[in-house]
Amino acid sequence: MKRQQVFVFGSNLGGRHGAGSALHAMKFHGAKYGTGFGPTGNAYAIPTKDANFQKLPLTEISTYVTTFLQYARDNPNFDFNIVAIGTGLAGFTNEQIGPMFKGAPENCNLPAEWEKYR
Repeated sequence: MKRQQVFVFGSNLGGRHGAGSALHAMKFHGAKYGTGFGPTGNAYAIPTKDANFQKLPLTEISTYVTTFLQYARDNPNFDFNIVAIGTGLAGFTNEQIGPMFKGAPENCNLPAEWEKYR
């Protein structure tokens, strides 16, 4: 039996998925407009911007990532395909976001540039 695939993307807290991986998540993975954090459809939103599209502090993003990682551990029957959240429209670097995924469970497929932080 094939495992459920979940697309993990960067979002804004308002859940306005108008561009980048958030728009892709809404169009192809069932992410719901207006949901800026957590599971929706076959997707999981991790906020990197606030509702006004301003960058969140790295400490706040880290809290959302920690919550996601626990969700991934609690759902071992899903495969989580994570894009390099925060490194596109939010403007963070791989070096700022990647280490937040240290200890990611095996059902998390990290971007290649983040594997060294696992």
